[in-house]
Amino acid sequence: MTTETRTKAVISKVPEVTLWFWVIKVLCTTVGESFADWVNNSLGKGLGWTAAIFTVVLAVVLLWQLRLPRYVPFAYWLTVVALSVTGTLYTDILTDDHHVPLALSTTIFAAVLAVVFGLWYRRERTLSIHSINTLPRELFYWLAILVTFALGTAAGDWTLELTGWSPGISVLLPVALIVAVIVGWRLGANAVLAFWLAYILTRPLGANLGDWFGSSKADGGIGLGTAGTSILFLLAILGTVIYLTVTRADAPERQKQTTSPSPGKQRERIMLGYFAAVIAVTAVVLGVAHGHNHSTTSAADETGASSSSSSPALTPQAATQHFPPAEVATLRTIVADALAKVQAGDNAGATARAKDLETTWDKDQPVLEAKDATAWHFLDGEIDKVLTSVRAKSPNPTTEVTALQTLLQSLSA
Repeated sequence: MTTETRTKAVISKVPEVTLWFWVIKVLCTTVGESFADWVNNSLGKGLGWTAAIFTVVLAVVLLWQLRLPRYVPFAYWLTVVALSVTGTLYTDILTDDHHVPLALSTTIFAAVLAVVFGLWYRRERTLSIHSINTLPRELFYWLAILVTFALGTAAGDWTLELTGWSPGISVLLPVALIVAVIVGWRLGANAVLAFWLAYILTRPLGANLGDWFGSSKADGGIGLGTAGTSILFLLAILGTVIYLTVTRADAPERQKQTTSPSPGKQRERIMLGYFAAVIAVTAVVLGVAHGHNHSTTSAADETGASSSSSSPALTPQAATQHFPPAEVATLRTIVADALAKVQAGDNAGATARAKDLETTWDKDQPVLEAKDATAWHFLDGEIDKVLTSVRAKSPNPTTEVTALQTLLQSLSA
């Protein structure tokens, strides 16, 4: 083997794990959440077609990455973005189209990830990111990353479902867990284990950031919408990649030599207990939050009827008379389209249009609510009924049609 061949064999295809690595990783995971929603709404083809399109995009980008002889920032991080979007769409298909409970999909993806790691370690005897210098290892690496995105999406959404936290509050849990992983690593935990734990946790962190930036202010978000959030974070990724390309600040070394002493197997075993304790505390926090959310929801259900009866129903003219006709017409078109899809038995299409309705309504909230707060709250309640009925785990067509027809009538003036 020539000197040139030996040199190529040890050149890593991934960046050094520096602060830049984690910053851009979080940016990519945020884009995965917001861009997937944005593209799905823009195409209006349903999650299945959108996922198929991005699977093709991912295949092309990944092939480019695999053919490169060394780490190239633009190609590497473009692959991560494509994996993030595609992994998110796969999870959304299970949840929205096939109505797989988030607890089950989280369990399934965790099991799949364990199998991937098991096969990877059995073949290569290492899971270290510093060892990604052969084609089999790189294939295992990208497969593991795809599964971590799907797992992180499911786990993050499941957490929100359990707790009922607002987007801003939900960011705190993955941040706290990542800090706990860093502390464990500093105290002597296995570096490879700590890396992959942190890597998985950046997915719900990025997803929650995306929800926080994209959600309306009324829902505890910043109000940028999925389009604004996607553009902002894509520009941040592009700027960071350009910087890394020019400075080579995260370029991998040609020879991977570990100079720091190992903390020892005994210390690593102790830190496994530490991670188990962190998991236990997290479970308690989620359990308490779920109990509080359940009691709050029950109280709201008990008072819901009286609240509804005390809120005056508005005629179509009163509900829309202060709103710009163009916005009302757009909403009416979306609702009519969703109604037609429900009546045709196209649940996936109806779900996609419900998402369009939600996005459009949230985007127009600052303008509409300022013009007529009473009418806005009235229509907001009717839109919530539509979203609840269409997104139910077992949708009832009769309930969906009733909610959509009621809303369409309110928008008819």
